[in-house]
Amino acid sequence: MVKRITSRDNPAVKLLHALATSSRERRKTGQTLLDGAHLLAVALDCGVMPRQVVVSESGAQDAEIRALLARCDPEGLIELPDRLFAHVSPVDSPSGVLAVIAQPGGEQLPITGSCIVLDGVQDPGNLGTILRTAAAAGILHVVLTPGCAQAWAPRVLRAGMGAHFGLILHEGVDASAALATFPGPILATDLQDSTDLYSLDLTGPVAWLFGSEGQGLSGPVRALATRRVRIPMPGGIESLNVGVAAGICLFEQVRQSRAMER
Repeated sequence: MVKRITSRDNPAVKLLHALATSSRERRKTGQTLLDGAHLLAVALDCGVMPRQVVVSESGAQDAEIRALLARCDPEGLIELPDRLFAHVSPVDSPSGVLAVIAQPGGEQLPITGSCIVLDGVQDPGNLGTILRTAAAAGILHVVLTPGCAQAWAPRVLRAGMGAHFGLILHEGVDASAALATFPGPILATDLQDSTDLYSLDLTGPVAWLFGSEGQGLSGPVRALATRRVRIPMPGGIESLNVGVAAGICLFEQVRQSRAMER
């Protein structure tokens, strides 16, 4: 039985609005919001059962959403009028369904396989894109330094399109501690004193360092690199978006690994 709520003063509505708008509330409660049918479907397919699922009045008429609701705990189903749903939605164009989940914690370090370290990446779209790219490239561990956007924020989740559930995310972690015993090269993209990406052997475990959109890597994280690499740009452009740079590097590693297997 779906519970219908119509008041903004309802405690459940207040919590939903706080989770949508406040990183402090998400940290405090250890919960976050999944926005949209796609994210809810991926979570359910990965065995993540939401604590609560919220559907708008119009969303409840959608066949895809109704099928997802049937897979959820009926005790946690709530329906809101469209206007009230828009109030708790983390995006400007409400999707019709939201889900409250507990934020998974990162597993214990050390990391031995290929990984990426994100240092001060603050744009939710860039962060979500990098996480999706990492998952597609077969990377398991992602380390986020304290200056990064919150990985489990609704907008990052939306940009990641479900990639979060295939990754182990270590948030607010000191990069030097995370990589203290890393067995392979630690590579940072840099234009100065660097080696061409395509001349490197990337067939073993690699730790990739990617910095913020404007400032790049901080000094302490840059100092962890055992080698600096550059992406050839014959068109004369000085730099690439961090999400694009990450994709080029990770899939060059994929290409080399596949070539070695042949």
